[in-house]
Amino acid sequence: MSQWPHVQFLTSASLPGQFPVDEGWEVAIAGRSNVGKSSAINSLLARKGLAKTSRTPGRTRLFNYFEISPGYRMVDLPGYGHAEVKASTRESWGPMGEALRQRQSLQALILVVDSRRGVAELDMALLEWAGLPDTAVHVLLSKSDKLSRSEAAQTLKAARGLLEGQASSQLFSSLKGDGLDEARGVLKRWIATGIRKERAPVA
Repeated sequence: MSQWPHVQFLTSASLPGQFPVDEGWEVAIAGRSNVGKSSAINSLLARKGLAKTSRTPGRTRLFNYFEISPGYRMVDLPGYGHAEVKASTRESWGPMGEALRQRQSLQALILVVDSRRGVAELDMALLEWAGLPDTAVHVLLSKSDKLSRSEAAQTLKAARGLLEGQASSQLFSSLKGDGLDEARGVLKRWIATGIRKERAPVA
């Protein structure tokens, strides 16, 4: 049984005025286009098809809200770094992102990064946007099943070195379920304690 049996889709927002009422607790989930963000959401919340997956980069263009449990929400942000998204759509993300960042309810961020590419400049810019150090941040190095054991170890070491003091990180595979319990554990602790920053482990 899911740890969150009442998970459900709430709403899609294309304008700040369409966001849910600014109360309770929210975690944003973000990442470059096509890093497996939707698959990560479905795996974390144990709901097949909750977030729509696609092989086409840039498919998520709205801010999609899901209720984890009463008063606790996850907001799926549009993927970034994909040139084919219309300029007008990209431009709307600026005001939308700023409005989201100002919400008192937004207290945590899950950043999904393709483990084969590692944490890149755009990902670091997203972390800066999130308002460190006041926001809890956890990085999922997705598609880790595509790496060899030694490559995975090197990728994790590099990410933890780069993110030290800013975010915790882990290897993750929605396909194989690798790291799923660890990732759910972070989310569960955040929800249970209201923690605002997940301390990165000491190397």
